[in-house]
Amino acid sequence: MFGRRITQSYGASMSEQTQPTIDDSAVDEDRYERHGGFPKVTPARVGPEFGAFVEAMRTLQDLAVSADAPDEVFGAAREQVNALIDLLEPYRAPEQQGPAGRAVELPGRGSLLLLPWRTVSAGPDGIVMQGVFRRFHLGGNSAAHGGVLPLLFDDLFGMTVHYAGRPISRTAFLHVNYRKVTPLDTPLTVRGRVERIEGRKTFISAELVDEEGAVLADSEGLMVQLLPWQP
Repeated sequence: MFGRRITQSYGASMSEQTQPTIDDSAVDEDRYERHGGFPKVTPARVGPEFGAFVEAMRTLQDLAVSADAPDEVFGAAREQVNALIDLLEPYRAPEQQGPAGRAVELPGRGSLLLLPWRTVSAGPDGIVMQGVFRRFHLGGNSAAHGGVLPLLFDDLFGMTVHYAGRPISRTAFLHVNYRKVTPLDTPLTVRGRVERIEGRKTFISAELVDEEGAVLADSEGLMVQLLPWQP
């Protein structure tokens, strides 16, 4: 229906991926009932087609920002995209109902907004994630756009708070130091940890490193516990 399928593989397949090391012993299972009005998030159970669909959409994003084609090709592509919109529109769902963002076993939890990185380890002592920045994340001259690094760190900070057993919190402050150019299509690692806790405040630090251990960027953030009336 939509013509020739174009896909690109980033990393190992699901069956080849090393299972992450998860220690959720500190997670507060009752945090939603006692901390703020944030909706309770439950993991989504998805079939294999959803993961393949998300990866195909990521490849489509890469092509949308890199294709240099005749105008008639873009016209044909638009028709196929519109057909895809028509196919999916009847299934538009509210927040916390659709699987995107809740498919915890997929890169970026199956969300096209989040970076397609995988969790290597998570627990009270911190979070380790690995992944690459793709063509869609290009800023210029083969480097990742500076704006995507805060997105990576912010998502990491939220996970760090969760596995540290801290209450539901929102980002109050996030600072990024850009140490070196962050390349595309290069395996990278990001690590985050809780530095200290002061009442409702959780202070977190993190760094993004390459395969040689060189620090490309580091970040510090403040996560603040929601009050009962805060969404």
